[in-house]
Amino acid sequence: MIERFKSRPTLAAPRADTIAAVSNGPAILVLQHIACEPPGAYADPMRERDAELHAVELDEGEPLPDWREFDAMVVMGGPMGACHDSEHPWLAEERDCIGAAVRAGLPFFGACLGSQLLAASLGARVYTGETPEVGLLDVELTEAGRDDRVLGDLPRRFPTLQWHSDSFDLPAGAVALASSPAYANQAFRVGSTAYAVQFHLEVTSEMAAEWATVPDYAQALEQVRGPGALDALLGSFEKRREEMTAHARTLFSRWLELV
Repeated sequence: MIERFKSRPTLAAPRADTIAAVSNGPAILVLQHIACEPPGAYADPMRERDAELHAVELDEGEPLPDWREFDAMVVMGGPMGACHDSEHPWLAEERDCIGAAVRAGLPFFGACLGSQLLAASLGARVYTGETPEVGLLDVELTEAGRDDRVLGDLPRRFPTLQWHSDSFDLPAGAVALASSPAYANQAFRVGSTAYAVQFHLEVTSEMAAEWATVPDYAQALEQVRGPGALDALLGSFEKRREEMTAHARTLFSRWLELV
């Protein structure tokens, strides 16, 4: 089963009465946009630190809580565009929430759509690229990425699962941390605690298989890899999955040190 974070307390009371009473670790707000994109391998480092995870599935109409009730925010991927407000009106409120939280210094981590939402929330352009980037593909750290305290322990070049059509310009003041030949902006940092990655390291075998059943994801896969490409992609993914999971733990553990 794909892990879903559905259990969370009511946030109407002050945080001391709702969160601190059940956990000595950080309270982390997790924003999801589709059930099959939970934190995956990123969840283990959070639980090892006794974090209290509060998942909100925005595509199901669940309301955004007050970000000031939390110690950090994690924003996952999804099939929609970061600015597709006409189809998903809640995106505008989410962008406003992210922008306010990051400007106030709340530690932030975004993956795929989460990276695009961070860019958009800080005024950068998000756009559809010429060709979807789908498959097991390497990204390479920039010089700043190699020196970064979160990404710096990763190899200079490492495999990732890519499954996106959109990209973004870097927000003003952001630091580029990783790139790929097709999409230059693969990871960036804003300030000292806001991080975003376009790629996926967190994906489990079950998540990867379920993504292919999402129409937008399946269309991107066939556009790039041709009909029947799923088996080949899943085979390639399984060969590198343990390696990517290890990198996910390293990356996310380093970020959690900032929380």
